[in-house]
Amino acid sequence: MFKQILVPYDGSALAARILPRVQELAKVGNAHVTLICVSSEATDVAGAPSPQVFENAARHEMKACQALMADAVKKMQADGVTADSVCLEGDPAKAVVKYAEEHPIDLIALATHGKNEISWIFGSMAEKIVSHATAPVLLIRVLEPHEQAQYREEWFMGA
Repeated sequence: MFKQILVPYDGSALAARILPRVQELAKVGNAHVTLICVSSEATDVAGAPSPQVFENAARHEMKACQALMADAVKKMQADGVTADSVCLEGDPAKAVVKYAEEHPIDLIALATHGKNEISWIFGSMAEKIVSHATAPVLLIRVLEPHEQAQYREEWFMGA
């Protein structure tokens, strides 16, 4: 049975759909859940604002991440699940894989879709985690077929 479950969570409505399923799994196995949020690293580009702008944005993003995670953890704990969170900065897929390698994680549970929905063009975070993680990975589909078709239509139409 899984005792340590790592859940990459970006706060999106799609990613949040897996939380009740993870809670059920945690209750059955009396497992500890760690939610992980990874803020993307700022990259320097030609004509970009000063480094201080990037630093301020990164601090703001980290505070938002911590508030988001505290709320999600509080809800899980209120439902009887032992949970905590971690907020990191970097490439999301690499940070999740590295965290799982450096901690006693038995399972990585993640949604098939989250905040960045153009994964079929650039390669998804889920695909990268599945390809590189040493811990077992549970992918939970969060788009229903009709939602997925509507999403694609909206994306192609520029909505």
